[in-house]
Amino acid sequence: MSSTLTQTQTREVAPVELAEIPPAAGNYDVHSDGTPPDDPGPTADAPNKTVNALRLISANLCFLTAGINDGSLGALVPYIKSHYGIGTGLVAIIYIPTFLGWLTAALTLPLLHRPLGTRGLLFLGALLQLIAQIIRATAPPYPLFACSFFLAGLGIAFQDSTANTYIASAPLAHRWLGLVHAMYGLGCLVAPLLATGIATAAGGRWNLFYTAAVGIGALNVVLVGVAFRGYRSEKSPQSPRKQMGEVLRMRAVWTLSAFYFCYLGAVITISGWVVDFLITVRSAPLSTAGYLPMSFFGGVTLSRLALAEPTHRYGERRMILLYLLLALGAQLVFWLVPNLAANAVALGVLGFMLGPLFATGVSVATKLVPAELHTAALGWIFVVGQAGGAVWPALTGVVAAKHGVGVLQPVAVGLMVATAGVWAMVPKGKGRDE
Repeated sequence: MSSTLTQTQTREVAPVELAEIPPAAGNYDVHSDGTPPDDPGPTADAPNKTVNALRLISANLCFLTAGINDGSLGALVPYIKSHYGIGTGLVAIIYIPTFLGWLTAALTLPLLHRPLGTRGLLFLGALLQLIAQIIRATAPPYPLFACSFFLAGLGIAFQDSTANTYIASAPLAHRWLGLVHAMYGLGCLVAPLLATGIATAAGGRWNLFYTAAVGIGALNVVLVGVAFRGYRSEKSPQSPRKQMGEVLRMRAVWTLSAFYFCYLGAVITISGWVVDFLITVRSAPLSTAGYLPMSFFGGVTLSRLALAEPTHRYGERRMILLYLLLALGAQLVFWLVPNLAANAVALGVLGFMLGPLFATGVSVATKLVPAELHTAALGWIFVVGQAGGAVWPALTGVVAAKHGVGVLQPVAVGLMVATAGVWAMVPKGKGRDE
């Protein structure tokens, strides 16, 4: 093991051409008469380099759009509570339609992948998110506002699962997965800045933030439609029912699902309630507290860019356990040190340590699951993960309504410990995952 590690450290990494980025061979259909498809896949010529670059940009925008959606809610919670005259418990209801959107996606992805393909699913996902942002921009009655999160969750699920499958089939996928998930972190980073800045400047009119989200969502729709024109994704010979049956019999799928259930539960609970915690428990002013999530998501974004290669090189399994140990230390500092400056630093370190986990989990999943089952498997894994991202923040909100938002801290610590425990049980696969 040590000799292998030394050899890896001294090997020179070859540069990656844009022509290498899109899916590996085999992800394109062949016409029944034996002629090649309209889009034969990546080659070394300039036109295909341009198309490949455009598709990579589009995939990045998919994740940026999702990050802006997810990262804005925590900063807007105090404004939403004030506008609708509701308490913490009712705000927590928002996470339920989000989960239902992901659940619907998991159940329909194998069925829709055949008629719609990669381009169709990406386009439908972008369109659903755009509709959700338009609804929110009007500051509708609270039930309709909450239901918009079903559309957003469904749209993000379609794009997330499909784009992850597309990127994961590329050579050196761990690098490109790190990049696209860094774009999600970037979206979560800029969202609190935009949301707090717009709401403050507009005298509390928080819904104006969603007009900016509408513009980004419209760009997402257009770019997906243009970039993936002519793209033909691989279609499994199995029926959707058989695909799901095979997926649900795999131990790796269930352990990775449990990993994401705990991991996303921790991340979304922290980011969703941290502003309320800082205002209520730390007595931070609203105008200041709204910006502190930027520290967390700044760490997430930076680590997804900086740690993708070290995580792959030194072993995904051991590195994730190390990151979780360091994240637990940062969380304890955030909990036990009642100082805003120290809290901002702790949040940054916490985000930096938790950042690489999502893309690394996807990378491991693609090694443990056959290629023809990637879309169905990732769809199921993410919906269970999103269940954690809905259940844990909602439970935290319900308990906080009775006992105060300080319950955020022990919940976050418990979820990190559980995440590490489940990760240790993920089956070993081929490649450098030790």
